[in-house]
Amino acid sequence: MPAPWTAIAPILLLIASNVFMTFAWYGQLKVEHRPLWLIVLIGWGIAFFEYCLAVPANRLGRAVYAPAELKAMQEVITLTVFAVFSVTWLGERLTANHVVGFGLIAAGAFVVFKGPF
Repeated sequence: MPAPWTAIAPILLLIASNVFMTFAWYGQLKVEHRPLWLIVLIGWGIAFFEYCLAVPANRLGRAVYAPAELKAMQEVITLTVFAVFSVTWLGERLTANHVVGFGLIAAGAFVVFKGPF
């Protein structure tokens, strides 16, 4: 049986990488007074750190999780980080349809982890 940290480390790395990814992709929505080329370069710079965390997360995670499980986990983490980001950074409201939609995606991840049928 693998050490507990080998199961937890990929999750923590994926959470951290998703924070960078969310800022790289959506953080610029609050910045309207900069040229698009600059926003793209800044986004690439932020995404570099996301990639530096996501690749090791998947490499380490492969020892414990199947690739489909890693992807399902990634999607749930992405939506969770995005929901928090959307409310706190962008000032958006989280509505019932968002919660239901995200919940359905999480249910899909649950099915991936509970297979095969």
